[in-house]
Amino acid sequence: MRVIFMGTPDFAVPALTALIGQGHDIVAVYTREPKPAGRGMELKISPVHDCAAKFGIPVHTPKSLRSEEALNLFASHNADVAVVAAYGLILPPAILAVPEFGCVNLHGSLLPRWRGAAPIQRAIMAGDSQSGIMVMQMEAGLDTGPVSLAETVPITDTTTAQDLHDQLSALGADLIVRALAALERGSLHFEPQADEGVVYAAKIDKAEAKIDWSRPAARVLRHIHSLSPFPGAFCQLEIAPDTLERLKILRVRQADIKAEGQGPAGTVLDEALTIACGSGAIQVQFVQRAGKAPMSRDEFLRGSKVLKGMRLL
Repeated sequence: MRVIFMGTPDFAVPALTALIGQGHDIVAVYTREPKPAGRGMELKISPVHDCAAKFGIPVHTPKSLRSEEALNLFASHNADVAVVAAYGLILPPAILAVPEFGCVNLHGSLLPRWRGAAPIQRAIMAGDSQSGIMVMQMEAGLDTGPVSLAETVPITDTTTAQDLHDQLSALGADLIVRALAALERGSLHFEPQADEGVVYAAKIDKAEAKIDWSRPAARVLRHIHSLSPFPGAFCQLEIAPDTLERLKILRVRQADIKAEGQGPAGTVLDEALTIACGSGAIQVQFVQRAGKAPMSRDEFLRGSKVLKGMRLL
């Protein structure tokens, strides 16, 4: 099939490479424009842009798809279908109507739960027991279109956002290959989403990243894992009088220890970096200091004086 691929981050790259591997004619790739990054603030292309360039596929980086010029360019590709995976721009109705078979989206949740920008993080944060990825026919509403193929994955107390991202990205590549094969055969059928169970996954605000140790340990754990590795749930450690160090917590586990009565929430309970929560406790496994690479708890403790009775704020 003649395919326009629309995506931006790492999440979308396996889907693009899978479609190329299946022999589909990727006539154009649409992705977000390069952004300044690094100390030199040099323009950095997106992972999808980089992948497309390696295969010699024409790449377009419009700031918007609402102009007549953008519509005419999109239509000039004469695509059978557009495949969208974490693109980052809204597709107006005029664009959606261009391909013969419309625009299909890979969405990282079990719709209608977690429509919107951050379904992976919100599912973990909310304590969900499972997530998944679905093929959806796009329409004007926010992730409201009918759905077809789906794959589910469990979420456990060890699952971080990176873990779930990688699982769904790999499953999505297989799913979109199957979807386009069915589309070619005329056997890809879409069903309307359920009216009940609609939940929206709002974009993650960095202000949400500060750890609230007063919550129960289970909620603290899910909050930390939902933001790992980016933007990273953080707390502050008093390394000297009136001197606080920002510390990201990347991976934890619930601790088998009775924390109640041993100190206020946020108190370091032992030399294994077990932290009291509002109820129960968690034990830190991986952290990241400001400007440093992620490290294990043992590596961190070898270079830090974190003592029993100290507080994480």
